[in-house]
Amino acid sequence: MPELPEVQTVVDSLHKENLPGRLVTGAAVFWANTLADRQPADFCKKIEGCTILQITRRGKYLVFDLSSGLTMLIHLRMSGRLNWESRGKPRNKHEHVVLKVGETHTLRFQDTRKFGRIWLTEAPEKILDRLGPEPLAESFTVERLGSMLQTINRQIKPLLLDQRFLAGLGNIYVDEALWESGIHPQRISSSLTFHEVRALHRAIPHVLHRGLRNLGTSLGRGKSNFQLPGNQPGHNAEELNVFRRTGLACLRCSGIIVRIVVAQRSSHICPDCQKKQR
Repeated sequence: MPELPEVQTVVDSLHKENLPGRLVTGAAVFWANTLADRQPADFCKKIEGCTILQITRRGKYLVFDLSSGLTMLIHLRMSGRLNWESRGKPRNKHEHVVLKVGETHTLRFQDTRKFGRIWLTEAPEKILDRLGPEPLAESFTVERLGSMLQTINRQIKPLLLDQRFLAGLGNIYVDEALWESGIHPQRISSSLTFHEVRALHRAIPHVLHRGLRNLGTSLGRGKSNFQLPGNQPGHNAEELNVFRRTGLACLRCSGIIVRIVVAQRSSHICPDCQKKQR
């Protein structure tokens, strides 16, 4: 579930804990399949003694640059989260990888559903270069989006969810952006008018910045829901306009929000605001 705002919020939280510049003094792996490209013993050996130089984000990936020249990539997938805890706190059963950082704290990868993955790689570009452009980058102009959409004949919602097309969006923020721009999720991308492309180009960063401002979207307090490394929830759920508001009145036209399935993904729309046919 964590999308661009949630992942960026995790990055920002780790910076507030002054994690860049700290030394990884040890590691332990409690579920081997969390590691996408190494065996636990090799992972622990290679990461111990590394200083974390910087932490950034690319799409939905957390990117840790290490002093050894290796890069640790973390993808939270459905239920992953990072916990920043003191060494003395007992590990919970869902914390599958634990890094000892400095002398007093640990960074723990928790994943209830076990879909998340960690890479420790010399060539992060082999993974990250597959991703599409960043929707908050200055280079992501309305002209660029229009050109991208016009060359592809796909339904707009699954296209926006495709990380090779555009990096960082998921179900929540795509639904919100399509509602904001008044576009039905089943519209064919190449059929969008210039005015619709411009509306979508405005809507995407708008909903992402709102998510960032609210520290991400937490849809409950369960162990599989998004939380910050200090175990605080995000607050963006309180400002969602359409996602998971089935049966409620549209905040724009007072129509009734409905849930439909598009390309096997749950989608929330206002059928009065978001017409399937132009």
